[in-house]
Amino acid sequence: MIDAIENNLNRGIGLLNVISDEEYSNVSVRPYHSSIGIHMRHVLDMFDCIFCGISTKEINLVARKRNELAEQKTAMGLAYFNEIITQLRGLTSDDLNQVVAVSDDLGLGVVTTKYTFASILSQAHSHAIHHFASIGYIISQLGIELPDADFGYNPTTPKKDVLA
Repeated sequence: MIDAIENNLNRGIGLLNVISDEEYSNVSVRPYHSSIGIHMRHVLDMFDCIFCGISTKEINLVARKRNELAEQKTAMGLAYFNEIITQLRGLTSDDLNQVVAVSDDLGLGVVTTKYTFASILSQAHSHAIHHFASIGYIISQLGIELPDADFGYNPTTPKKDVLA
């Protein structure tokens, strides 16, 4: 599990290593006018909330830091990725089996439910893939090439041959 999450996060690092700050923070793509950086920061904020709650076993997904520099500057985004990956690598199997209380606003207010730490990490991983797919749309509109063929693809989604 840890290897799969790290592998996916490394896809984000691969993209940040080949784009400029201007491309990273560009909000011109319709319809939502969100940037690559906004999506990356959002993905990493979720992982950060998870790691902030590991010691208390209380994870609050509403308490995101929303560091604007991490969504505007690729260097700050890269530092955030590396911070999350370092924390991910430090996990043990005992950590993964812990039961934690996860709080999130599901649209009608904050709800708290029990998860294992592994299950909230799985959710964060799927969430990252979803946002990477949105980033894939943005980079295609900006004329940037995908960093690798699997960027933003859920491994359970069948791949179809694309006609040129």
